Amino acid sequence: MNGTRIAALGHYQPAKVLTNDDLAGLVDTSDAWITSRVGIKNRHVAGPDEPVDELAAHAGAKALAAAGLVPADIDLVLVATSTSVDKSPNMAARVAARLSMASPAVLDVNVVCAGFTHALALADHTVRAGAASRALVIGADEMTAVADWTDRSTCVLMGDGAGAAVVEAVGAGEQPGIGPVLWGSVPEMSTAVRIEGVPSRFAQDGQSVYRWAVTDLPPIARRVCERAGVTPEELGAVVLHQANLRIIEPVARKIGAVNAVVARDVVESGNTSAASIPMALSKLVARGEVASGAPALLFGFGGNLSYAGQVIRVP
Repeated sequence: MNGTRIAALGHYQPAKVLTNDDLAGLVDTSDAWITSRVGIKNRHVAGPDEPVDELAAHAGAKALAAAGLVPADIDLVLVATSTSVDKSPNMAARVAARLSMASPAVLDVNVVCAGFTHALALADHTVRAGAASRALVIGADEMTAVADWTDRSTCVLMGDGAGAAVVEAVGAGEQPGIGPVLWGSVPEMSTAVRIEGVPSRFAQDGQSVYRWAVTDLPPIARRVCERAGVTPEELGAVVLHQANLRIIEPVARKIGAVNAVVARDVVESGNTSAASIPMALSKLVARGEVASGAPALLFGFGGNLSYAGQVIRVP
């Protein structure tokens, strides 16, 4: 197999928007405090009748439509999420049922904020190996469901949403559209980002994650570019996990992507964990802010402390 590409993208967010001013009525905070520390202005919040798999299915359906495909064309569904409530059926199976798919393999991937880039790599490898022909890869999370609404340092971060990509093989003689993955973890920092307990609640050691991201992440991201055979200067877009604008901007500068559009969807969507990268990329493409075929660096990092990145060609 010559390789794979992303054929199309899609994204979906709940209609309800929670502003910084709204949050100021819930906890001791303000728009100025939140903006200065994390850069977030708004976040979307799912209602009790909007489960994670519904958001995922909406995003998946949009990606299929954009690719000109029908559900029966998909034989692998991968859903990256860390906010599913039930053990079985998993999110991928529920998405397949919602979309009336035929008989796809259905797998969930829980690598928290690095989930989508891990799932994208798995889809790339699976299609390359001939074990699937087309994959629907979705990142979907409802982080507001696991937020501690008494902790102003974390609840202001959380948002809900989903993003999806259709992955398929490239034609004979075509260059791959998904580059080699570079993935790993930092075991000694595995508890720096947590979703634990009953009911599950999000917590993090914010300063240690910040220091790791701005110090250790840029050289790893440059190695991702090396594996793909591109220089940071050649990148058309940089889509990092949308954790915090105060991480995204300095990391993008240190990578050296001087000509790239830097995704800043965190401002309007908050931290949506596994949904953040595909959702931000889908929006850049939908707005025409990055050219088709341009190389884009995708890099997820967060829980476990895990990371995964690859350079893709924009559909």
